[in-house]
Amino acid sequence: MKTKRLSPMDASWLYVESHQTPMHVGGLMTFELPKDAPADFFQQLIADFREHREFHAPWNRRLKSTSLKALAPVWVEDQDLDLDYHLRLSALPWPGGERELGVLIARLHSHPLDFRRPPWECHIIQGLEDDKFALYVKVHHALIDGVSAMRELVRVLSKDPDDGERPPFWAVPREKRPVNAAPVPTTEAAVGQALAAVPKQPGSAPTLIKALVELVKASRRKDDPMGVPFKAPKSLLNGRITGQRRFATQSYSIDRIKKIAKAGDATLNDVVLAVCGGALRRFLKEANALPATSLTAGIPVSVRPKDDQETGNAISFIISTLATDIADPVLRLQAIRASTKRAKEHLQSLPKNVIEGYTMAFMGPYMVQLMTGLGGRTRPVFNITISNVPGPDHALYLRGARMVAHYPVSLITHGQALNITCNGYADTLNFGFIGCRTSLPHMQRIAVYAGEALEELEAAVVKSGREKKARNTA
Repeated sequence: MKTKRLSPMDASWLYVESHQTPMHVGGLMTFELPKDAPADFFQQLIADFREHREFHAPWNRRLKSTSLKALAPVWVEDQDLDLDYHLRLSALPWPGGERELGVLIARLHSHPLDFRRPPWECHIIQGLEDDKFALYVKVHHALIDGVSAMRELVRVLSKDPDDGERPPFWAVPREKRPVNAAPVPTTEAAVGQALAAVPKQPGSAPTLIKALVELVKASRRKDDPMGVPFKAPKSLLNGRITGQRRFATQSYSIDRIKKIAKAGDATLNDVVLAVCGGALRRFLKEANALPATSLTAGIPVSVRPKDDQETGNAISFIISTLATDIADPVLRLQAIRASTKRAKEHLQSLPKNVIEGYTMAFMGPYMVQLMTGLGGRTRPVFNITISNVPGPDHALYLRGARMVAHYPVSLITHGQALNITCNGYADTLNFGFIGCRTSLPHMQRIAVYAGEALEELEAAVVKSGREKKARNTA
């Protein structure tokens, strides 16, 4: 029986695991049935999936010891899996809409995984309106990170609607990524890259110290837009959490967001942050809990180091204002643009090995809060993590059923009661909002307000553009 020792980074997700903070991530994919789908489409799909009983890594790995606090946890490969446990069929009372689907996913995502088995589940969900169905997969972060899991799931889909031969994800050998493949900006990638570089840091100490001193100076300058750790106000998002979740989704046209970004002289990610900031401002204001100073977001980013012009980017982390203290949507976008631009310029002025050390110094307090359980009891490093993960730019199919959307279902921790992650697919940007049901009982409103914030920003940016054009031609 093959074994594999967990890396320190992977093992850390086991150490943080608790009933209040289960450390699994997931993906929700919605599909529309093909027009010529037989009446027994689901029965055929499940029967075919169940025929595939050869399990490839990482889907065949379970912990050798179920003690999550073991000092050196080890995976063992297990081919004797109970597929009826891992593969499940659920049904919503027809016709199930987005709200009903969100309630089901929240309930499924609230339950910890069984560590006596390989820690993953796959749920096929029937009963959605408009001839749709869904696939929800959850997997422990120690087994595979969210971005890699998305890649594995998408890889078994096809560009060809007539391709009906693809096996399920657990039956496909894992594909090795090319050595020079571009890294995806995620929190895990940033911390992992920084940890791997720790032995290389001594020679970079003077430059690193200089960069950190600049960060301290920025925190003291009132007119400096660069976000810094521990400047975040305490908010409803930053207390202790329980194990129950809320989940909601939103989908927007990527072209629409790009047009707003172009009109506002900003980036697509700036618009995403402005939309989230507008939604959170309204939500907290209605709860009479809007801090006087702006909320901040921790954002994984990919930057080109000063000394690396060919081989690509380094993954790091920046903190940006969400401008929740600004009512005007255009001014909010401008404040966010200034904040992200300042932070990226600061990072890009550093050599790669310094960026890695900087990331570790930057994220160290966050990881300490996570590992020690101090999150929610001390001042937050930042208020919320917001990530944008690129995805396939073309339509994909499962046995002829077109995938309509692919939503990330992330995790939350003590001190971080809300996570917003978006995922690009075809011509849409799909948002997954996951929050603590106790801390944020009406979290779905944030998703609704995000759509309204986008409309408000779009109208304001267009109006501002017209006024600017009129002034220039006068």
